[in-house]
Amino acid sequence: MGGTLNLLKALKGQRFLLASTGTVYRPSDAVLTEESAREPSSPYAASKAAAEDLVAWAARSGQIGATTLRLFNVAGGGDTDTTRVITRAVACAAGTVPGMEVYGDGGAVRDFVHVRDVAAAFVVALEACSVGTSSVYNVGATAASVRDVLDAVAEVTGRTVDVTWKPAVPGEIRSLRADASRLRALGWEPRSSALAEIVTDQWLASAPAPGPGPSR
Repeated sequence: MGGTLNLLKALKGQRFLLASTGTVYRPSDAVLTEESAREPSSPYAASKAAAEDLVAWAARSGQIGATTLRLFNVAGGGDTDTTRVITRAVACAAGTVPGMEVYGDGGAVRDFVHVRDVAAAFVVALEACSVGTSSVYNVGATAASVRDVLDAVAEVTGRTVDVTWKPAVPGEIRSLRADASRLRALGWEPRSSALAEIVTDQWLASAPAPGPGPSR
């Protein structure tokens, strides 16, 4: 929040893009639109919701043009955060981590979007922004369950993931899916967010490099 406020103080008559999160929404089995109720599920999400309100106020005052992108599960090559399901599953297949724990039956659904498509969304949304206006866009592309991810990793890598199944966590969000039609109306299309492509890019980026050949 402090960083957002400092930026707003420094800007006048310019366009501002805030990267927010899909976890600002109230959990729902329905597909989420930008008009869906907000109910942040963590301190991080709460800070993003507060930042959204701050930049929207600055836009209404005529100080800036504000665009907020609510990013769902961003994935793709080069991600090193093994707390994320795709990164963890691929790291397990690569042998760089010993295994992964899945809480519940693996049926929890998340909306994945490739980082390349997120970059394209930034460009499209910022180009549509003008001073004195405030717009919000969901950024999501492919809804998939944890089991879908495990199956995709096995298919792409030819290796199974060592999973330890744990009881479901009470209050777990079962579904988080984005309606990105508002962003699509600006001409944005996810071109790299098929689950197999996301997993393939992560695999190519994280698989151990082959060792040196035999000495001659």
